[in-house]
This record gives sequence, C-alpha cells and structure tokens, in this order.
Amino acid sequence: MKNYTHINDIDNINSWIEEAKALKKNPLQDIELGKNKTLALLFFNASLRTRLSTQKAALNLGMDTIVMNVSGDAWGIEFEDGTVMNGTTAEHVKEAAAVVSQYCDVIAIRAFPTLTDKERDKNEVVLNSFIKYASVPIVNMESATSHPLQGFTDAISISENKTKKKPKVVLSWAPHIKALPHAVGNSFVQAMQKMDVEFVIANPEGYNLDPKITKETPIYHNQEEALKDADFVYAKNWSSYDEYGKVLKTDLDWMITNKKIGDAKFMHCLPVRRNVVVADEVLDGENSLVIEQSNNRTFAAQLVLKKILENL
Repeated sequence: MKNYTHINDIDNINSWIEEAKALKKNPLQDIELGKNKTLALLFFNASLRTRLSTQKAALNLGMDTIVMNVSGDAWGIEFEDGTVMNGTTAEHVKEAAAVVSQYCDVIAIRAFPTLTDKERDKNEVVLNSFIKYASVPIVNMESATSHPLQGFTDAISISENKTKKKPKVVLSWAPHIKALPHAVGNSFVQAMQKMDVEFVIANPEGYNLDPKITKETPIYHNQEEALKDADFVYAKNWSSYDEYGKVLKTDLDWMITNKKIGDAKFMHCLPVRRNVVVADEVLDGENSLVIEQSNNRTFAAQLVLKKILENL
C-alpha cells in the first residue's frame, strides 16, 4: 500500500481488524520496522486524538516524528495552479510538498472542508495536491470528505464489543451549535458497508449524506424507529449536504439519551458537546465506548503506517 487516503484503501476489513487487535496486544512488536524513518504530521486544523494517537503509533513502530501546525507556523500555501500569487499566500503546494518530502518518509495531513464550496471540498484540493506533488506516501488524518483512520478505528471497536454475529449498528445525527463536516459520518458509513452488520442511518429531513456514499443503506427520518433493537449507536452531527454547510435544525430533540438507546453501546469520535449531542448519563454510563474508541485510534494508525513502511 502506497497511500492511505480513503476507507476503500482497506482491501479486507476483517483481516485488517484482526491485525490491529494483534498490534494492540503487543504494540512494540514491530519497533524496528520504522527505525531511521520519519513521519511528518501536517495540521491545517486543530487536533487532539488524531495528533497524539498517530504520533504514538509512529513511535510504537520506531519512527521519528515531526509535527507542524501549518495554518499557524508556516507560510500561507497556495493550492491553485496558474495563480498570480499577489495575495495572502506566499508558497505554492508544488514546492511545499516537494520540500517536505525531502525531510521525511511519510506525510500525514489533516485539513477540514470549507463547508461553503461543495465542489472544492468534493475535489479534496489540499489532500490531492499533496498526493500529486509529494514524492513520499500520504496518510489522510481527516480531509474535506473523509476520515479513514476514524472509520477503521470504529470498525475495530465494534468488532471487539459485539455480542452477536451480525449486530445492528445505527449512525444517528445529533444536534450541534455550529455547522460540522461530513467526513466522520462518510467514513463510518463506508466502513459499516464493508462489515457484516445490520446498518441504518437516522437523520432529520434535509440532512441526508451524499447519496453516492450512503448508496442502498436505509435512512430513517424517525430516530426512535431507527434506534429500535440497536446494538451500537454512533452519534455524530453533520451540516446539510443538499443545502451545503447549512444548519437547518438546532433543537435538542435528537440528542442521545439512555431512554432512546436502552442497552446499546454508545459511540462517538470525540470531542463531544455534553448535553447537546449526548446526555451525561450516556457518556458516563457503562455502555459508553468513547474512551476505548480513542485508544483504538493508535492501533488503527499503527497498522496503516506498518503497511506503508513494509512497502517502502
């Protein structure tokens, strides 16, 4: 595997899950693999779990890491070809990607969407520019439309906690105070489509995700109906896709509560706004998997980096 930029880069999700579980049992088993190799982590947006877990994953493989908050520490980067750079950007991605490639063996990138320009976001301008102009492998730490490290993490977490062969998994939209990206929801959908689960999506009218991603997955606009007999409930907010980036609904009647989910395991990628997205009683309850999910971020990233290193 050269790059890991999309959940579909996983050729067999079940075998990947088992490999990640093996790494979790013995995290330092491949510590010589990354010796004398360097991972550059470039953040165009804020991060806690993604930064720390990916850095820890690299350290578990014996890699050195370089971390840069690009939006605050670097020159403004231009991504459009043929642009007269007489504005706020001082460096073109052609040079930036080529230069960073000389300093490291793998580049990991995190860049959020505009949520105003649907076509630009769908074209993954930042991620694809680095893929085009870098000379080393690229890892997607969340882009405009996907978060494949989180999606793989969630698949691992469900596999570890399921109590039946084919559990029912519900991705439920939840309220938020501002417009959020579709990336986590998209990658979770795509991960579940690869697994042997009964998978449905619940969201209010006007909040359907990209139909090219959801495909034949059942979509309910009645949350209570969707949550019936659920084994896992994954809560996540996203802004409107059809009325791109807009917040159409802000009231709390879609907030996740114990009454709604019963004995189902609760999942969320974090950070999460308590008593907006989900009630305290759920987050603090025994069926909450959110801390375990965060731990699994390390082993999802570690397996991805391992597969890349094995092909350098």
